[in-house]
Amino acid sequence: MPTKGLKHKVGLEHHGIKNAKEIFWNLTTPALYEHISRNGEGHLSHLGPVVVATGQHTGRAPNDKFIVKEPTSQDDIWWGKVNKPFGVEQFDALHGRILAYLQNKNLYVQDCCAGADQEKQLHIRVITETAWHNLFARNMFIQINDLDKLANHVPAFTILHVPSFQAVPSIDGTNSEVFVVVDYSKQMVLIGGTNYAGEIKKSVFSVLNYLLPKKHSVLSMHCSANIGSDGDSAVFFGLSGTGKTTLSADPNRDLIGDDEHGWSDKGVFNFEGGCYAKVIRLSEEAEPEIYQCTRQFGTILENVVMDPVTRRLNLDDASLTENTRACYPRDNIPKKVPDNRASEPNNIIFLTCDVSGVLPPVSILSKEAAAYHFLSGYTARVGSTEVGSAEAYSATFSTCFGVKSPTAALMTKISQPRKSWQILDQVFRRRQEEDPSSLQLGLLLHLL
Repeated sequence: MPTKGLKHKVGLEHHGIKNAKEIFWNLTTPALYEHISRNGEGHLSHLGPVVVATGQHTGRAPNDKFIVKEPTSQDDIWWGKVNKPFGVEQFDALHGRILAYLQNKNLYVQDCCAGADQEKQLHIRVITETAWHNLFARNMFIQINDLDKLANHVPAFTILHVPSFQAVPSIDGTNSEVFVVVDYSKQMVLIGGTNYAGEIKKSVFSVLNYLLPKKHSVLSMHCSANIGSDGDSAVFFGLSGTGKTTLSADPNRDLIGDDEHGWSDKGVFNFEGGCYAKVIRLSEEAEPEIYQCTRQFGTILENVVMDPVTRRLNLDDASLTENTRACYPRDNIPKKVPDNRASEPNNIIFLTCDVSGVLPPVSILSKEAAAYHFLSGYTARVGSTEVGSAEAYSATFSTCFGVKSPTAALMTKISQPRKSWQILDQVFRRRQEEDPSSLQLGLLLHLL
């Protein structure tokens, strides 16, 4: 198998891949741009971002996610509607069909890490059949800049991303042509049937949700985080579309991360090296930091409409989807925490899309109320972020905002009183026509 780029000592044979046409290892951003253009995968827009379209699937497919039910992990997983079981034999058969499909095809590999705390860091490998999905992985995860470390990188988990491969439910045991299947014993994730890049980042988040509480007693959090000039850190819990990225990219505070973090005995650390922001109707006035990232080299604009002649963007155009996205390195945000981590939070904010109107706009919670709200996770699912959602917003309960195994020890991080903690509940009664710079958002920033 011919190879190009910074190859690492653990070859693709380790993952069962044989007879690939050409393998491109750890290509840099400019090199991946060249491949994206040469392969016809996307188009360059004004000032340098690359614009891509994902086709039929413009959001995550929660009904097509599975976890292999095998002896090493089956007793630790909450099986049900969210964590659906997949057979060991089913996984092996699907994996085998994918390996056969990948023969004589070009592949792109990024070796990187998830988790800014090096003691708890997960070394991952992302194998993709397209250059732009490889750039997505390069942007979103933590790059290994030391070439010696990169050469000796041993992946603890591998994501095999094959969007052109469509599952056959009657053969593969899936619900549709789309599949995201995690096998903890084989330390592998299979993704296929969808070009939506968010499945890559969310699959790694799912793995960390399982591993970090179990191995390191780390609270895995679906939240954004930032820090003020006085060292006061804040975390913003919430589902996709509730304002985590907007609030964390505050020009008066330093960004830690916009979506996924861990809370250990040393403080809060980001899982990722990049951001994945919703950009529909994004304005420079309301969100200047994120807006600037839509005008920078290295950014991927997913399903954003562009004028084919002028190459200028129309961020207000939702003709492809309401779930337009920008994927960019965290380094593109001017004000950020250099080491991607901070001390224990001074402020905890629960962001809730309250479609029922049962909560007040802002609440200061007691420790008992905070623990209750964290466990119940009352909010709404923003339909545009998920495939198959009939309504724009629908009420739901997202237990612990993403934590899959909240032990009593982990719950004390939310419920114990700590010096100068202020626990707020910011309720966004967001409707489709509402502007991000609403009074409620301004009120929360004032309180912070």
